[in-house]
Amino acid sequence: MNAPRTPENSTGVAAAGASTEVKESASGWNTGVSRILLSVTGSVALLALLGSGLLWQKVSGMQEQLARQSADAGALSVEARALARQALDQARETAARQALAEAKLSEVALQRTQLEELMQSLSRSRDENLVVDIESAIRLAQQQAQLTGSVEPLLAALKSADQRVSRAGQPRLTPVQRAIGRDIDRIKAASLTDLPGILVKIDELVRLADEIPVANAVGSVPSANHALPVGSTDPQAWWARALSIVGQETRKLVRVSRIEQPEATLLSPEQSFFLRENLKLKLLNARLGLLARQLESARADLAAASAALNKYFDPGSRKTQAASTLLQQVQGQMRAAEIPRVDDSLAALATAAAGR
Repeated sequence: MNAPRTPENSTGVAAAGASTEVKESASGWNTGVSRILLSVTGSVALLALLGSGLLWQKVSGMQEQLARQSADAGALSVEARALARQALDQARETAARQALAEAKLSEVALQRTQLEELMQSLSRSRDENLVVDIESAIRLAQQQAQLTGSVEPLLAALKSADQRVSRAGQPRLTPVQRAIGRDIDRIKAASLTDLPGILVKIDELVRLADEIPVANAVGSVPSANHALPVGSTDPQAWWARALSIVGQETRKLVRVSRIEQPEATLLSPEQSFFLRENLKLKLLNARLGLLARQLESARADLAAASAALNKYFDPGSRKTQAASTLLQQVQGQMRAAEIPRVDDSLAALATAAAGR
């Protein structure tokens, strides 16, 4: 049974009820807070669990990727080792081939050097043979020119030599070609001697030798003008003519003249014949020497003939003067009759043959 309520009991009951309400209210609040905390904790745990799951999944993926990469790296490493071994083998093979190639290259270089030396030797031998051949041809042509008196053989030999040197194309033969060109120009510019004209003049001198008076020649035989008139009726004229002829003949018996060469006065009339013959022989020898291209001998004979003409023959005679003038002309032409020499070409060929 319930006890009756007093005011004090009512107050206590009210306080107790309020306390109970407060307690119930606090308990409800705590319960709500607990629920909230549980919810938050659960959410956090759930999120943590989810994050852990995701992290684990990501870590597993990374592990798988690392495993694959490791496997790939291992395969690449094996392949790299194989490639390295193969490269090393190829390097060794290449080194061996290079050594073999270098050996062959050295051998080829040695053979090339020997071949170049052989070619140079052959070229020098060919050049030497060419130089000797050209020199022989030029000397032979010079002899032919001296014998024939014509420069055509010498010009032909020089032009042929110039063409052969040009075809050879050797720089060391360039001085030879220049020397040949100079000799060709000099021979073309040289004046040629009129050999037939000289021979005609010598023949004229030979003809004049019988007509030139010697320095001590006596008077000539009286001509028809000195004959006495026949059948003249005038005695005085006849005696006058006779006395004139006698006076002229008397004056011829004694002659006073100046002779520069005393030897000319000692010649007898018989010796004058041999003197003329000797003069003609000297002129004929000079003619033969000119035809044989013996110019020195021809000059010597002409000089001897000139000395004899000036020494033993009358210088006041017109025929002597004409013969002396003609002889001087022949001697002047003989000075220019010598064939031009090719000393420059021969000197250049000698230098080329000596290898300088």
